[in-house]
Amino acid sequence: MSEPVRAFQTAFARWVGAESAFAFWKGRVAMYAILRALGVGAGDEVILPGYTCVMDVNPIKYLGARPIYADIEPVTFNVQREAIERAITPRTKVIIAQHTYGYPCQMDGLMDVAGRHGIAVIEDCCLALGSRFSGKLCGTFGRAAYWSFQWNKPFTTGIGGMATTSDRELAGKIEELCRQELRCPSSRATTMLAAQRLIYRLFIFPRTTSLATGLFRWLTRKGLVVGSSSMAEFQPVMAEGFFTGMGAGQARAGLRQMKRIERNLAHRRHMRGVYDTLLRQAGAPVPTLAAAMDPVLVRYPLRVADKARALAEAPSHRVELGSWFECPLHPIETPLEAYDYQPGLCPVAERAAAQVVNLPLHPRASARTARRTVEFLVKTGQIA
Repeated sequence: MSEPVRAFQTAFARWVGAESAFAFWKGRVAMYAILRALGVGAGDEVILPGYTCVMDVNPIKYLGARPIYADIEPVTFNVQREAIERAITPRTKVIIAQHTYGYPCQMDGLMDVAGRHGIAVIEDCCLALGSRFSGKLCGTFGRAAYWSFQWNKPFTTGIGGMATTSDRELAGKIEELCRQELRCPSSRATTMLAAQRLIYRLFIFPRTTSLATGLFRWLTRKGLVVGSSSMAEFQPVMAEGFFTGMGAGQARAGLRQMKRIERNLAHRRHMRGVYDTLLRQAGAPVPTLAAAMDPVLVRYPLRVADKARALAEAPSHRVELGSWFECPLHPIETPLEAYDYQPGLCPVAERAAAQVVNLPLHPRASARTARRTVEFLVKTGQIA
């Protein structure tokens, strides 16, 4: 392990308040390591929301376990406690608490359910850096948590991920697994990723994001850039080289991001308030949250009248709109049957997938960005 990786692990664990952290090439690799360390295998079931990314389902399938999808509630898009309780069977091994968009799950109720049934909870914090529930940081409730540093996440190392835990036995198992099986990233991949980070810093802004995203996806399909997902990952079969650790360049980028993390989170809180104000003025509903919830959103989710039209017209107006989540197992290319999902299984999640776009909150977005975005949505009849 390189010294930058070791330093990033230490810094991130300290910030989260966890005893141990383990850095990986991608966030889904961190999830896989936790599941492996918990002994998840053939015949086991893992409950997760039916409103997620398919890359969160892949590690479950790689281990021969079965994903069980629970529907979400319509305001925060987080999994329903009642749906979890209905989904539990004697084969349930793990519950994934996904803090969707950065809205924290109702962790008191979820931990109560898991505790009564003796089920481990893993927190999916990929979208929830800095979010708190009842004053406690998300990522510190369950047996472990995993985080993503991919391009669209709260901060980026290009791609990358981290597993955190304060369970010493679990940490020991993850450490042993990494010692025996974790691969180093190739020099070609790390060099390409370093170039992409430079391009990202120089050219990606709210007015250019939509056009850049289309170009990036095309380059990914051609194998000319390191993408967050490859076409091989849209089937539940582990690809060669999946279990790979973080490179030194990613770790150095992560350490730079750690120095400005509080400024990043403060900006996101401020931007959420700007959108709340603008959307109220436009007559759009703004969510009322429980007092225990203190979210730091990765992006601002909003239901619109015609999602497909909004996404199609945004680039010509130089407006950045995100499409999370395009279907219950994002993205739209996912072959749902291969992942044990049947249409109608999670109707609230399916409605959300058909209606919700998300608005930029990242450090390059400003109050002017928010005004232009909301004006576009009003002008095109997406909100009243």
